[in-house]
Amino acid sequence: MTASAAPNYRRTLWSCYAGYITQAIVNSFVPLLFLTFQSEFGISLDRITLLVTVNFLLQLLVDLLSVRFVDKIGYRVSIVLAHACAALGLAALGVLPYCLSDPYWGLLASIALYAIGGGLLEVLVSPIVEACPFENKAGVMSTLHSFYCWGVVFVVLASTAFFSLFGTGHWRYLAFLWALVPLVNGIRFLHVPIAPLVPEGESMSLGELLRSRVVWLFFLLMICAGASEQAMSQWASAFAESGLQVSKTVGDLAGPCLFSVLMGTARAIYGKYSERWPLEPFLLGSGALCIASYLLAVFAPHPALALVGCGLCGLSVGILWPGTFSLGSARCPRGGTAMFALFALCGDLGCSSGPTLVGFVSNAAGALQSGLLAAIVFPIALILAVLALRRTEPAG
Repeated sequence: MTASAAPNYRRTLWSCYAGYITQAIVNSFVPLLFLTFQSEFGISLDRITLLVTVNFLLQLLVDLLSVRFVDKIGYRVSIVLAHACAALGLAALGVLPYCLSDPYWGLLASIALYAIGGGLLEVLVSPIVEACPFENKAGVMSTLHSFYCWGVVFVVLASTAFFSLFGTGHWRYLAFLWALVPLVNGIRFLHVPIAPLVPEGESMSLGELLRSRVVWLFFLLMICAGASEQAMSQWASAFAESGLQVSKTVGDLAGPCLFSVLMGTARAIYGKYSERWPLEPFLLGSGALCIASYLLAVFAPHPALALVGCGLCGLSVGILWPGTFSLGSARCPRGGTAMFALFALCGDLGCSSGPTLVGFVSNAAGALQSGLLAAIVFPIALILAVLALRRTEPAG
């Protein structure tokens, strides 16, 4: 009798890459259609803003709830469910608004459905890869997270090309096409090997996690990573438009796309050379570069230099999120699913709080630069948290 073949975890890794591309579709596609929704369905901008709020609040709720249920129902069932919700939600975008008397509720229901999938993906993809028996975990994790960046760029470019060829009036058919990505990938996850993150019965309890000082430092790191990234990313288009005096379409390509390309590049480069670059010093250097990029954006004497600051910010924040995941797994090896879920929750809180702080301060001061200057508090806090980690014993 021949021995069975060893599991091919490369298949799992590629499925996880596609999982982050699905996450990029979930977060990036609908914002491209805000003005289309306004003109086609007569929806006010304040109600459209609520669509974004519902998406991220539901993802936060799923992050929180998954602490309890993912380990009970298992990773495979959970990741397939995540893709199913994403696929159904994206497909429903092209159907429900045309079936209900008020199209807005169709949009809201569709977004709520795929937000559940997006929240689950945020929690599951990283620990599934972390559990795979790869040697260079930090490099693999960094490369994995780069696929979210490439996904954002791909969604923007492909959607822009589709609208140019067929017109925005046919957006619903593009929604059906995007739904094929999670549909196919969800089927793949039925068959790829999935290893346990922590042996059964050995994971830290939720109480143990919350009593650990080092875990709370990682929570702070995740908040700062998300806030440092999104505080600039959400305002990148405005920088491009005001600095270069270009159209909204060109501004989106020169702002968010440039930011995402450089963020993905940083993750891909670290993924390739991570064995040469220790993670903690790299996080400290990234935090310092992030501060410098914000200062350049705020105080640049020429608008084009402000755009350079925006791009440098994308380069600087690239490693912060995946680096924290990898460092957290190394310092808290028994953290398990609950730890990754709480990391995702804190990261998403940062993604919400960063842009919000910029908006509030900018509105109060009457200048976007003032809001961005206030956001420097996040990379400063990140550097202090990394320094504190060096004096803290591992957990678990």
